Amino acid sequence: MKNITAIIMKFLILSVFVISLGNCSDPNNDIIKPVPEPPVATNEMDFWLTKADQSAKLQKQSGILAFGNTVNNYVSIEIDGSTTFQSIDGFGFTLTGGSAQVINSLNTAKKQELLQDLFGNKENSISISYLRISIGASDLNESVFSYNDLPEGQTDENLSQFSLTPDKTDLIPLLKEILSINPAIKIMGSPWSPPVWMKDNNSTIGGSLQPQYYEVYAQYFVKYIQEMKAEGIEIDAITLQNEPLHPGNNPSLLMTAPQQADFIKNHLGPAFQAANIDTKIIIYDHNCDKPEYPISVLNDAAAKSFISGSAFHLYAGDISALSTVHNAHPDTDVYFTEQYTSSDGNFQGDLKWHLKNVIIGSMRNWSKTALEWNLANNASYGPHTPGGCTTCKGATTINSGSSYTKNAGYYIIGHASKFVPSGSVRIGSNIAGNLFNVAFLTPAGKRVLIVENDGTAFGIFNIKYNGKWVTTSLNAGSVGTYIW
Repeated sequence: MKNITAIIMKFLILSVFVISLGNCSDPNNDIIKPVPEPPVATNEMDFWLTKADQSAKLQKQSGILAFGNTVNNYVSIEIDGSTTFQSIDGFGFTLTGGSAQVINSLNTAKKQELLQDLFGNKENSISISYLRISIGASDLNESVFSYNDLPEGQTDENLSQFSLTPDKTDLIPLLKEILSINPAIKIMGSPWSPPVWMKDNNSTIGGSLQPQYYEVYAQYFVKYIQEMKAEGIEIDAITLQNEPLHPGNNPSLLMTAPQQADFIKNHLGPAFQAANIDTKIIIYDHNCDKPEYPISVLNDAAAKSFISGSAFHLYAGDISALSTVHNAHPDTDVYFTEQYTSSDGNFQGDLKWHLKNVIIGSMRNWSKTALEWNLANNASYGPHTPGGCTTCKGATTINSGSSYTKNAGYYIIGHASKFVPSGSVRIGSNIAGNLFNVAFLTPAGKRVLIVENDGTAFGIFNIKYNGKWVTTSLNAGSVGTYIW
């Protein structure tokens, strides 16, 4: 009996084993079918971050951002690629004579490192695409000069003594080095003062251009553009006068709106035309509190026929003034050309305010450029002229011949210049709560979104495009640039 029972048990065990083998060979058996691995998420959006606390500064993030359609309750920035606004000329700084002087004081290796960082197209470059320079000295030159300085009492109406020599030591050689790195960079020239002998107060500070010298001064611009071209430097645009309503700087000039209109329509415009010069003529170049100034000049049809646009700073007024002028004369352009960071400022405050107003604000108000003030200075905020700005902080501080420091201005501009090249077009995007932003389509077909969290709290939000969205976040006061 025991043997029969043992035989039956062995049979049952063998049967179970055979059945199990049969199941293992069945490709449709759900019990042992391998569980498929979930698909690996791939990154669809690059994200570069600067934090207000400086723990990340224009740093590429390693997290994965992928588009999806899972519903959530976060606010959304919606990108509308079908709505287009102005084309972009570029982002950058004013390369003052003082900036050129201190950059040239670096040793050869360190100077090349800095220039590649600023103007190159490498992974660690910010790819500056636009520079403003002074025609003659600005207040951030070591000394005051024009290109036609004469002993007191003398005049030179034929401009026979015109010479770029004062800029041939630092500015012009450095510009040539920059052009060798980025030949496509655009350059704007702005005068702080005409030669003293043309002025009614015989001083580099204030005064007005004497009407008898309007024609001579027009030729001064012509010679400047022609001689810079002979040096291999194309001047894309000029403004007539830096801060024409601020005659207290050194150097400076008072130039009213009627005087600008007269000078352009009767002298500068015809002089450019006769010399076949296509350099753009840009008016005003001062604060956002007086939009009536450029509007009144543009209301003069004869003057307007020679004018490309109006330029602005933001030491007074509101950035919306650019739209005020654009709306009054939509067939002309607007440019944002200057804003400085101060020696008594702080990284967090400067990053937040300048991104909101200078970068995002100017772009959302039709500007073709966003330029910060000086590119570089020394640790004492020099050089500068007697009476020039003593608190203007460069984007970089040149500490010694082998050392420099990147300041807030570098990152302010870098969040745009690195990703939005000349020829990009602003496209539609909405302001979502405290998330100030601006979006672009680049010539390569990339979409770029710059976002500044202007609130006081950490924010989670969606970036929506073509019916899908990416969910991301920014700390208060931090800035992100998103590219896809």
